[in-house]
Amino acid sequence: MVVASVIDLVKPISSDMADQNANQNQPTIVSLDEYRAIAETAEEHLEYRNGEIFIMSGGTANHSEITCNLIIYLGFLLRDTDFRMYNGDMRIWIPEFQCGTYADALVINGEPEFNDQRTDEILNPLLIVEVLSPSTQGYDRGEKFRKYRSIPSLAEYLLISQSEPYIEHYSKLKANSQPENSDIWQFQIRDRLDQKLTLPSLNIEVPLQEIYHCVK
Repeated sequence: MVVASVIDLVKPISSDMADQNANQNQPTIVSLDEYRAIAETAEEHLEYRNGEIFIMSGGTANHSEITCNLIIYLGFLLRDTDFRMYNGDMRIWIPEFQCGTYADALVINGEPEFNDQRTDEILNPLLIVEVLSPSTQGYDRGEKFRKYRSIPSLAEYLLISQSEPYIEHYSKLKANSQPENSDIWQFQIRDRLDQKLTLPSLNIEVPLQEIYHCVK
């Protein structure tokens, strides 16, 4: 998901809120209900982090092509299975961090679990996909991935470069020797078009040529 190079904090939406946040150096804090109301009518995707709202901007042609290629290919392979795929319009809710965010694509296993009986905030992603941009790759690899790892259902995380054939693949392994509720994440790189990406949680393989089809 592409975020503005300087992540812009949403400005106060009412005079009352402006009065409460007269010091513009202080972040604008909104309630979860206020965030949801704003997000329903906003033109951009808005991320919610502990009371703050951040604008997520649109992507490049390569970003869009890679995302579409992956959704089309995975959607075909997963058709008639128990897996469901969603595009970047589905908001992921991360309870431990009180964070609502968006990925470029995600897959769940079985029925969707929604936050607070909503239909726009999902709780149980199995696979999350982010297409990297120069301005957000540090966030996607660092803080955002740390938050994603708190989701019990998450088993795989893909970071896909839009500028060259390069994919970072993280998959969660359970080890009997580890303390209870402790997870080990395995890291692999795929960086050639003649390679295939194996997704064990889905029991499928995806050729890099399919992901980067027609990408210049």
